[in-house]
Amino acid sequence: MIVTTAQLFEVAYGKFAVGAYNINNMEQALGLFEGHIQARAPFIVQLSKGARAYAGVKMLEAIIRAADENYPEAIFAVHLDHGDEATCYDCIDSGFYSSVMIDASHEKFEDNIAITRRVVERAHARGLSVEAELGMLGGVEEDIQVDEKHAMLTDPDEAKEFVERTGCDSLAVAIGTSHGAYKFSGGQGLHFDRIASIQRNLPGFPLVMHGSSSVPQDEVERINAAGGKLDPSARGVDADEFARAIPLGVTKVNIDTDGRLVWTRVHREHFKEHPENFDFRKPGKEYIREYAAFIVHKSEKLRSTGTLDMVREAITGKMELV
Repeated sequence: MIVTTAQLFEVAYGKFAVGAYNINNMEQALGLFEGHIQARAPFIVQLSKGARAYAGVKMLEAIIRAADENYPEAIFAVHLDHGDEATCYDCIDSGFYSSVMIDASHEKFEDNIAITRRVVERAHARGLSVEAELGMLGGVEEDIQVDEKHAMLTDPDEAKEFVERTGCDSLAVAIGTSHGAYKFSGGQGLHFDRIASIQRNLPGFPLVMHGSSSVPQDEVERINAAGGKLDPSARGVDADEFARAIPLGVTKVNIDTDGRLVWTRVHREHFKEHPENFDFRKPGKEYIREYAAFIVHKSEKLRSTGTLDMVREAITGKMELV
């Protein structure tokens, strides 16, 4: 069942975070749905500009619709990740998406407000939610590239003004995470004091953590043992820190890199161990199982495990009232 992100956030706020996962192909979609059915957790399917260009808009929509039919118990939203203004409008007008993210964080504060406000007006007219971003995360992911010297944390006072003036429904905040596999070095980590300050200025308002993959060391080591050349110092967000962020208003957590690492590890190990094989369906099936298991683990860290029936009751009850 496809629902809006606003519906999920209303149920989740302060209790658990909704995992938001980027997909690019059928195998990722199947693992994503299977894992969340096993975990009994709601989720958000994210499509980026890169994914839309890679697989094609219609193909991705067809994959998601088919998965929805194959997993009728699933409750999820469909979200555009890091969209520019034109892509947001295309997704809003398609009638398929639950929400869009307009990322004008690289613009000046006033320009970010103006762009976001235009997208909000267009989206709200169609019943869609809008996620915006304030502050800038460092790192590299697809067509996003910000070096660390230009990364900056979200200012709590600006966050309050930004939300009031744009009318956005959730806010991606820069709190120490970054895109890609190389997030932290030394003793760096999440800035919980900054999250708390933002929440004080925006009580009850859903905050979003981007760049929240954990980059498990065992995945990096296994990839390298199977012929990869990833930097062994790559380190991500400690998944145990999600539990500390949830009471502070973090309601959506974006995870992309970890899924790519699982894909890379499964395929490298498979073809190293079976160099005679040319049937890509064998590692494909293995990846679906491994990705589903990964999703189950992440759902536990996000505290969303076992919430599916509660979410269904909350959402369908309100639908009936309407």
